[in-house]
Amino acid sequence: MEQQTFREAYGVLQQHAETLREQQEPNIDDLLKIVTESVAAYQVCKKRIDAVEEALKKALDGAGVDGAGTAG
Repeated sequence: MEQQTFREAYGVLQQHAETLREQQEPNIDDLLKIVTESVAAYQVCKKRIDAVEEALKKALDGAGVDGAGTAG
């Protein structure tokens, strides 16, 4: 499977959410595919968000900034 960017994965989540919202009745035949793709996209997004949070934490810790945004 090709590595997705955050933007691509987020787009998959948005598209599937819209599909599910617009359905008058559930399409069970497509549900497994939607769930599988959504879980994979969620994992990509979560991994990217966690990496950014960790990088920000390290950068802020290295700069002497506490969680409130003030120098400590």
